[in-house]
Amino acid sequence: MPIGEVKEGVRPVVAIIQARMSSTRLPGKVMKEICGHPVLFHVVNRLRYSRLIERIMVATTVEPSDGVIERWCRDNNVECHRGSLNDVLERYYEAARKAGAATIVRITADCPLIDPEIVDTVIEKFSTGDFDHAGTEATYPDGLDTEVFSFRALEKAFREARLASEREHVTPYIWKNKDIFRVVGVRNAVDLSHMRWTVDDEKDFTLVTRIFEGFKCADRVFHMGEILEFLGRNPELLGINSSTMRNEGYAKSLREDKTVR
Repeated sequence: MPIGEVKEGVRPVVAIIQARMSSTRLPGKVMKEICGHPVLFHVVNRLRYSRLIERIMVATTVEPSDGVIERWCRDNNVECHRGSLNDVLERYYEAARKAGAATIVRITADCPLIDPEIVDTVIEKFSTGDFDHAGTEATYPDGLDTEVFSFRALEKAFREARLASEREHVTPYIWKNKDIFRVVGVRNAVDLSHMRWTVDDEKDFTLVTRIFEGFKCADRVFHMGEILEFLGRNPELLGINSSTMRNEGYAKSLREDKTVR
């Protein structure tokens, strides 16, 4: 398959970025500025360097506080959909249907270092087989997380998922039910799961800001390998957020889980 193409039936490939202002641990984080631009800008900007994504849409909520996200999207020519605050699965389903997506790339707005090369690797993996879902495994740094799934799988999850954790986090119903869905993981050659490049709290924000500043706030997209080299030269930075647990939000959802549909 030529570079830059995906197989018949996979297109259009639409990246949907979930974003809201009401983060518990760092309220308003998606609009906090790094190098003069909000975190959300960096996510959108880096996804624009993907060879395989055809459309980018931000999926925010109908909460009044998220009007600032819709306005930012309008001012920056980014498609925006507004939906449920807590039923993020429904929000994704409605956004994907609105976009006419055949394949959805799920990205969260707290990942300003998302790597378009890794995103394309996951899309290519998804496209090479008859998969319902492909995603980065935890061998990548937290913050490079990419999930790719079919609209058919999303629609089935939307109609059948019953637990609050399955609806808040979009894809658990898919990857938990491997007897129903064909799921594949994309593993990094080296286990980098101890690294956090996401923005979930103030410590994360400090580290990610230092990384951008280490590249002199360059307009170009710098990739995972370059960030690893930078951190290799500045190992003390890794201690800034090393105490924060990975996927804390999902773990909390599981502890408080209940049937909602």
